[in-house]
Amino acid sequence: MPLRWDIFLRVVDNYGDAGVCWRLATQLAERGQSVRLLIDGGDAPARAVLGWMAPHGHPGVCVAAQPGAGDAYAPADVVIAAFGCDLPPGVVAAVVAANAHAAEPAAENAAAPAAGVRAPGRVCWIVLEYLSAEHYAAQSHGLASPVAGAAAAGLFRWFFFPGFTAATGGLLREKGLIERQQAFDRGAWLHDQGIAWHGEPVYSLFCYEPPLLASWLRSLAGTPARLLVSAGRSAAAVRGALAQLPPGWNRDGTLGVSYLPHLPQPEFDHLLWACDLNLVRGEDSLVRALWAGRAMVWQAYPQDEQAHARKLEAFLDWLAPPDSLRAFMRRWNGLDAGPLPAVALDAWRQAVLAARARALAQDDLVTRLLRFVAESR
Repeated sequence: MPLRWDIFLRVVDNYGDAGVCWRLATQLAERGQSVRLLIDGGDAPARAVLGWMAPHGHPGVCVAAQPGAGDAYAPADVVIAAFGCDLPPGVVAAVVAANAHAAEPAAENAAAPAAGVRAPGRVCWIVLEYLSAEHYAAQSHGLASPVAGAAAAGLFRWFFFPGFTAATGGLLREKGLIERQQAFDRGAWLHDQGIAWHGEPVYSLFCYEPPLLASWLRSLAGTPARLLVSAGRSAAAVRGALAQLPPGWNRDGTLGVSYLPHLPQPEFDHLLWACDLNLVRGEDSLVRALWAGRAMVWQAYPQDEQAHARKLEAFLDWLAPPDSLRAFMRRWNGLDAGPLPAVALDAWRQAVLAARARALAQDDLVTRLLRFVAESR
């Protein structure tokens, strides 16, 4: 039976979390579920957060602001708090009330559910965590945690960890993705972007501020190549890096640099499919680059106490890349000193394709999530 889903999201300093939640919402809707994406965008209206990412919306997804203090809220069947988003107090109170009503014994001698055990008819409160290949993702996936506070006594949240193994929540992957990619016309797409392509290698760049960006750009000069730079922070980083290079570093113009506009999610996929090497950042683009099956380099979101270093190392261990790709990623992320190794497109792509095959052999995230919730009702 279709369920009602409310996904709560708070946008802090970038739109990566919004991208993941939008993919989750649309994929649930395409499975016949009723979905609302409730966004705390700060000063930005809820729909504006998705303005360039999903300009046409989706008929099965309602996008709205989160309920404020005093607003009435009727809980959905499933409430998802995404990426550390605290549910508003009124929402928590409504979930508590709904679950207290559902837990009332149906008969005089019926037993209430044991603590931490999901019961039929209860609102399922799920905490969607960040993607990681670290061991804790498998160890913590599916565990329950009591909600603090007297008003929420007896209420539990369930932790759902995306990941790369069967013991985790899996990866977002819509139906028909690989078939659409196989039908993609690379040359036609590049032509539509106004890019004159003559068969040279094409690289995409979606990054923060890699410490070796300037030296990598300089290493590309002298051999025909085309670099497609994503809008926003990536474009600013490239312009800053180019300003550091000496005059004439690309005198013969063999490296062509094209700055792209903000791309909706389907067009970002097309960008990845059109390139021989994708240098990506963050969670959503990592997964999309994996599905693209091209050579790839990942830059993790910089975190305090080098938490991103552990995340990168765990991903590299799962990916099982050639030594050159492992060294490139570690230096690209500022974790090792020394120059970047030369790009080895064929070897790197084979490693990504092997990893993609392992991931494709598993159920996707939405399939696992639907199963998890079904077992709770």
